[in-house]
Amino acid sequence: MKQSKKNPLLLILLLLFVCLSSPVMAQGKPEKERIRIGYAARAVIHSIPYLTNEAGFFREEGLQVEVVRTAGSVAPMALISGDVDFTIMSSFLMIPVSVQHGDVVMLGGFTRYASMFFVSRPETAGAKELRGKIVGLQRPGDAYEKSARFAVRHLGLDPDKDVKFLFLGSNEVMWTALQTGKVAATMITPPATVFARKAGMNFLVNLSDLKIEYQGATLATRRSLIRDNPNLARRALRAVVRGIHFFKTRREETYRILAKFLGTNDRDALEDSWNYAADMPAKPYAVETAVQAVLSHLAEREPRYAQHRAAEFIDPGPLSEIDRSGFIDRLYSGQK
Repeated sequence: MKQSKKNPLLLILLLLFVCLSSPVMAQGKPEKERIRIGYAARAVIHSIPYLTNEAGFFREEGLQVEVVRTAGSVAPMALISGDVDFTIMSSFLMIPVSVQHGDVVMLGGFTRYASMFFVSRPETAGAKELRGKIVGLQRPGDAYEKSARFAVRHLGLDPDKDVKFLFLGSNEVMWTALQTGKVAATMITPPATVFARKAGMNFLVNLSDLKIEYQGATLATRRSLIRDNPNLARRALRAVVRGIHFFKTRREETYRILAKFLGTNDRDALEDSWNYAADMPAKPYAVETAVQAVLSHLAEREPRYAQHRAAEFIDPGPLSEIDRSGFIDRLYSGQK
């Protein structure tokens, strides 16, 4: 009889211990799901996950997010290895890895058109002065080279005969080479546009004006993540959509966040950066024709890419679901 009387007391004490020791019960709300989101470049379009996190939208979706730099070719490999759950990177980087490892897929896209600036030194005022000169770029066959070829052809020159490409490996080295006269021209994006303008460089071609379809920055994840945790993919993407809305509609607050991300408080640089990206789509679908343009570019060097079609690399499902719910339309109409 004594033993039976003690059991209820022990049970009550045990339940109290479990409740008090559990952070979920003690706080009265579920613990946030932890994820990591990568970005491939310190460029304004790649700032969206950082801005979304700073604005608190991931937290409001029940996510605790760490935003990490996964530079260049590291970006797709970090996604495959599981070091990050989502990442922003160019489709030029994403597609080859997706062909090799079918688990990588685009959830959305931020830039439908080629959008860099082709700039030259002060003494190289146009096509006539550029003929026979050196153009500094990153790596052979990459999106920078493709953009430079667009620009050189637009100026009426033959990129294979009238200029010489010098591959320097990084944006920083390209800019230094232009400043020091090692190259006559290069490709840039904001905030480098401000420094170029102050240095008296010539802006020969703004590729955005040409409306050449070429899918640039994309939001990528793993097919397995979408399959195994569709709710996570949907919440993360919904937060990103809110981040885009914040960028487009809350300019001054965006400047403050961009200043931290880009590492500059220069007002002109922040304005250039904002203007460059402000027309990103409110509904960031990857565009099949723009992705197909990247596949065609890749096929110029490796014919095997011609066997593929853009739709193979895009999963519009999570974004379509958010869109069909009216969430994005309500966001821009000021409704909740």
